[in-house]
Amino acid sequence: NTGVYFLFGKNEDNDDVVYIGEAEKIATRLKQHLKERESEYWNDCVVVISKDDLLNKAHAKYLENRFYLLAQNAGRSIVINSTVPTRSSISEYDEAMLEEFISNAKLLVNTLGYKVFDTIEDTAVKHDNEQPYFFIKAARGADAKGLIVSDGFAVMKGSSVASSTTPSMKRSLIKLRASLIEKGIIGQDFKLTRDYIFTSPSLAASVVMGRSANGRTEWKNSEHKSILDIEQA
Repeated sequence: NTGVYFLFGKNEDNDDVVYIGEAEKIATRLKQHLKERESEYWNDCVVVISKDDLLNKAHAKYLENRFYLLAQNAGRSIVINSTVPTRSSISEYDEAMLEEFISNAKLLVNTLGYKVFDTIEDTAVKHDNEQPYFFIKAARGADAKGLIVSDGFAVMKGSSVASSTTPSMKRSLIKLRASLIEKGIIGQDFKLTRDYIFTSPSLAASVVMGRSANGRTEWKNSEHKSILDIEQA
C-alpha cells in the first residue's frame, strides 16, 4: 500500500528522534531501511495507510511534508530527515481529505504513545476549561513559566533558570541540568531556548531553582495557588 511511516528511536544522547517517510510500497521501503546503517537508531515503526488504498504518490508526498512540519513545530523529537520533504501540488478536494487523514493519524499515533506531532498547547491539562500557567520566581535569577501537560510539566521558552546550584542539590539533578546546558536547551544566558517537557513538576522546579524542590508547592498560578492547592480544591 501507499502511505506514510514514522521511525521512532533514540540518538546517542538519549534524545527522542523520528524519521518521517513515504512510499508507494511501504513494506519494500522498510526492508531497505533495515539494511541501511540508519536502522541502528530506531526501534519502532508506525505505518499509516488508507483502508481503501485511496492514496497515490502525490498524496503521500503531501502527507510526508505536512507531518515533517508538524513534528518540527511541536519540537518534541529531533526530526532526522536530511532534507525538508517536497510538498506536492494537489486539488482543494484532496487537500481537505488529507487534512482529515492527518487529524485521524495524529490521534492514532498519539494513542500508541508517540506525541511527536502534539504541541505543548495540545496536551495542556486544563482546569475549569482554562489553561493556567504556573510561575516560579526565586533566588539566583530563577524566573520561569510552565504548564501541566499530559506527559509531565512543560517549562516555556524564555524562562530563566538559576545561574548556579546549591551544594545540597542531588547529583542526578545537577547532571540533568548540565546536560540541558550542553545541548543548548538552556542557553549561556541561563534562559530556555525552547519549550521543554520535564517528567514531573518537581523535576522542572529543581532545574529552574538550582536546588531540590517540590514542584507541587513551588509552581504557583497568577492567583498564587500551587498545583497542590488546585488538586486539593
